[in-house]
Parts: sequence; C-alpha cells; structure tokens
Amino acid sequence: MNTIQDISSPMTVSERRATASLAGIYALRMLGLFMILPVLSLFATQVEGATPALIGLAMSIYGLPQLLLQIPFGLLSDRYGRKKIIVIGLLLFLAGSVIAAFSTHIYGILLGRALQGAGAVSSAIMALVADLTQEVHRTKAMAVIGVSIGLSFGLGMVLGPIISHWGGLSGVFLSTAVLTGLAILALIYTVPTPRQTKVHRDAEFVPSQMFDALKNPELLRLDYGIFVLHLVLMAVFVVVPTLMRDAGLASGEQWLVYLPVFVLSMAVAVPFIIIAEKKRRMKPVFIGAIAVLVLATVLLALAPMQQSLLAIIACLWLFFCGFNLLEATLPSLISKTAPGDLKGTAMGAYSSSQFLGLFMGGLVGGWVNGEFGVAAVFVICALLLATWLLLSLTMKPPRYLANLLISVAHLSESQANQLAEQLPAVAGVAEVTLHYDEAVAYLKVDSQQLAKERLQDLLAEYERLAEKSI
Repeated sequence: MNTIQDISSPMTVSERRATASLAGIYALRMLGLFMILPVLSLFATQVEGATPALIGLAMSIYGLPQLLLQIPFGLLSDRYGRKKIIVIGLLLFLAGSVIAAFSTHIYGILLGRALQGAGAVSSAIMALVADLTQEVHRTKAMAVIGVSIGLSFGLGMVLGPIISHWGGLSGVFLSTAVLTGLAILALIYTVPTPRQTKVHRDAEFVPSQMFDALKNPELLRLDYGIFVLHLVLMAVFVVVPTLMRDAGLASGEQWLVYLPVFVLSMAVAVPFIIIAEKKRRMKPVFIGAIAVLVLATVLLALAPMQQSLLAIIACLWLFFCGFNLLEATLPSLISKTAPGDLKGTAMGAYSSSQFLGLFMGGLVGGWVNGEFGVAAVFVICALLLATWLLLSLTMKPPRYLANLLISVAHLSESQANQLAEQLPAVAGVAEVTLHYDEAVAYLKVDSQQLAKERLQDLLAEYERLAEKSI
C-alpha cells in the first residue's frame, strides 16, 4: 500500500544512520580545513619563499577551486553517482594535504591548499543526504549537518595549535590527511547507497533557476553578507595569531585562548539565536551582530590594543560573539527568504559567495599586511563590515517560514494538483509549489501557526483517494 509520509514521524533507523554518517564525513573534512586557520600564518614564515602576501594566499587559496568546482561536482554527482564523485573529491583533498605536509617551499603549500579546495564535495554530500532521507525529514537532516560544521569549527580552532605544537605545520596537514582517509572509509562502509538519484531543488543548485536566485535583492543582500563575513574572518586570522605571539603567547598555548573564547562566545550567541528565532526578532539581532563585528575590528585596529594580550583576547571574544551569531542566522535567513523550490539554488549562490570571500580575505589580508601593516588590515575589515551594516538597515524583516516537503509520488497528476490547491487553506501554510515531475510539493509554513492535524488529515484523505483509484 502506498502512503504519504507522516509529517510528525521520526526519522527511520536508516535515515538517522545516513544523516549521522554524512554529518561526520562533512565534519571531518571541515575539521581539517579549520585546524589550519589559527596556525598557518604562524608557521608559514619558517617556509622558504614566504612573504606576507603569499602567506595570506596560502591560507585562502582553497576558496578559489571551491568556488569554481562545487557546483560542477554537484551536477556530476547527478550523472555519475554521489558516492563516486565524493570519493574523488576526498582523494583530491587528501592528496593536497599530503603535498602541503611535505612541502618545504611556500609554492608547494599553495599547490597543496589548492588541491584541498579542488575536493569540492559539499554540494554532492547535500544531494546524497537528500537522496537518503524522506522529504518530510530533509530539513532536520540538513540541520544536523549544519551543527556538525559549527562543532568542527570550534574543535579545529583548538586542535590546530595543539597539533602544531608537537608536529609543526606538517603535523597539522598530515592529521588532515588521516581525517580525510577516515572520511573516505566512512563513506564507503557506513553510508548507504541510494536506490535512486534525482535532482532535489531544496538541496541542489539547478542551473535553470540561477537567474531567479540572482535577481532577488534580499538574497543578494545575504550573499554579500556571507562574502564580507568570510573575507573578514580570513583576513583577521592572517594577522591575529602572530599578534598574540608577539604579545607574549607561545604558539603551542594559543589553544588556551581559542577554547574559552569559542565556548564563551557561543554562550552569548545561543540566547540571541533563540530570541531571533523564537521571539521573531531576527532583524535587530542580525544588525546588532554586524555592529559587534564592526566594533571588534575597530578596537583591534588601535595600536594600544594590539600590544596587550588581554585586549586582543577580549576583542577576539567580541569578534566571535558576532561571528557565531551571524554564521547561524545567515543560512536561516536564506531558508526563510528563498521559495521552497529555489532553496538549493539560493544556497549554491550563497556558498559561492562564501568561498569567494574566503579567497579574497587571505589575498587582501596578506597583501595589506605586507604593504601597510596590521592596523590597516583591521581598518579594511571594519570598512567592509560597515558597508554590510548600512546595507542591512534596509533589509525587509524576514518571514518566519520553514520549509516542508511533501511527497506526491503515489498521486495522479490531477490529484496532486487538487491537493496543491487545497493546501493553502490549511492554517500556517503560506506557499505551495508543486513539481509533479519530481513528485514533490514544496511548502513554506509558519511552524507556530501550522495546523498539523488538519494537514495530516488532508494528506490521509488523498492517500485513501489514491488507493481507490488503483
């Protein structure tokens, strides 16, 4: 008997296994990248041929191939299979890690970092998650992966300095290679192979929808935001590790700063995330977080602050209060703003902007540091953040709508159309977009007002109607 999914049902065992495994793979890969962030600028000065500009480029060059290849990798996975493409990407990442680990010249590290970036499997992993989960559970699965990325960021900031203290820069890159090998094994042996591979508009970039995503001014505003945020992140970490070292903190002890800074900044960010979502105060919280970043970078630009370790740590804590809050709210805003069937394409444009920001951050931060000094790096960051702040003042307050997908695979086309016409009458359903060729209805719903029982009754009614027509 065919059935429509129960919108309140828990994930199945296989869905939980697939989600946990893919979140782990994603986290292992990102952990390898994040471990490099707090240590590369410290140790790269010991590498032959290093200059401030090349050190900045070495930190950020992986963002360029990510920008160029993430969408093609996703499209290739549609054609040749998710797991094959992901394995190829992870092998490229592993090869880049090994090359960088054994390089004694800055150009070898540049090559290794570029190869790391060429393993652009993020979109393919998201597509595989969509293949392995029911429509009604997909948002939960994506949220689990989002949490895993946040945890890997915090863990990477701590582990990078610890590993580098014992094994130097080579030790960090070799650790990254080992983590990538574990990710490949997990993909092969723990992640199920989907029975069917298809395009998912909520999880994948769809080329035919690109113009729709790029002409939406609210989405473009958010794309600019993630570009600036990650440009500033990379530029800050081009100079902050050496600032702390010069202020008296040994390289091997920097984790003693990053751990409490990250934990305490999350303790501040989480309540504001709850206020933004539950109390529906997203716009003021969002603008406030950008203002906090402006303040942190302005303070870091002041010479007296740069000479005091406690002042640097306080500014770093302030920076991460704003950064962690924005990292959580920006994807949420994309999800709220984009139509249900445009979310994957909107996220593709958003990710491309993020990778471009990462690439430009190291490039600009390294060059400015070499030509004009540390203070100039923070001034550039503050100015860019100020433009984002001004642009955000005119943003429309977001609609507090979540995405909900309903399968219509067992309905005839006429039945699916009738269902789509009746769904907006259910309290809390704001939008319905039917793609019968994909057997999916994309809903935007207000979770606080959604009449779940009425919605489930309507789906059950059409289930019975479909059974009678067989």
